[in-house]
Amino acid sequence: MALAGVFLPIALAIIMFGLGLSLTIADFRRVAAYPKATVVALACQVLLLPVICFGLVLAFDLPPALAVGMMLLAASPGGTTANLYSHLFGGDVALNVTLTAINSVLAVVTLPLVTNLSLNYFAADSAALGLQFDKTVQVVAIVLVPVAIGMAVRAWVPRFAERMNTPVKIASAVILVLVIIGALLQELDNLGGYIRSVGLITLLFSVISLAIGYWVPRLARIERSQAVASCMEIGIHNATLSIAVALTLLNNTQMAIPAATYGVLMFFTAAAAGFLLRSSRTTQVPYDEARP
Repeated sequence: MALAGVFLPIALAIIMFGLGLSLTIADFRRVAAYPKATVVALACQVLLLPVICFGLVLAFDLPPALAVGMMLLAASPGGTTANLYSHLFGGDVALNVTLTAINSVLAVVTLPLVTNLSLNYFAADSAALGLQFDKTVQVVAIVLVPVAIGMAVRAWVPRFAERMNTPVKIASAVILVLVIIGALLQELDNLGGYIRSVGLITLLFSVISLAIGYWVPRLARIERSQAVASCMEIGIHNATLSIAVALTLLNNTQMAIPAATYGVLMFFTAAAAGFLLRSSRTTQVPYDEARP
């Protein structure tokens, strides 16, 4: 836990700084260009997914720590990996960037809110696990501040920001892998049980997130490329943030297990969803072309 307590916040700060290096004020202004797609995607991510995750947790009757870990995952914003997947499978990457930017800001409010509600419901007898005000401030510090600094660097020295983009991603990935391995080794004896407990629910949650991310926008008559972008943004959560909050702010390894499990599975489920969407596009008349 000591390793995670020191290095995981650093890894997350580097990741969020790297995100900031790729964002500009124009990414937030772009909401005006995609108002409907943005609102629908954000409503799915902020409102619908936590409710669905809560239902899954109750259905699977998870222990309190794992239940809170699942809700923490559901409250986490989309990860930057969504941009890459969206690009690979024909999504509107500009919309992804916009959603990622807005989600990074919203997470400062939604993450502590959902986490505290979950702790009160599932772990009411464990007052020591609460995400108190000072820890909520730390969520702001590790999420919003690095993003803001990265954006400032991008605005002032754009060439430096472009050069640093790849090294920052590599450094954060290396640190993150080391910290996760260390955390998992601490729970090695219980790891098999945790995977059996959350493997299926995290898989279902990943599939449901991807399905909602695509089909809700389509039912709202949003064009296909934007629906693909929404699919990846909503279906690929920032597991790193969930793990960081669980291990450092909540000081609970068990709460990190759902996010760590999901963080492995999501690469495969998102890729499968992307290939299915691509194949369906070549075998069916596109929805947009079928509209009168």
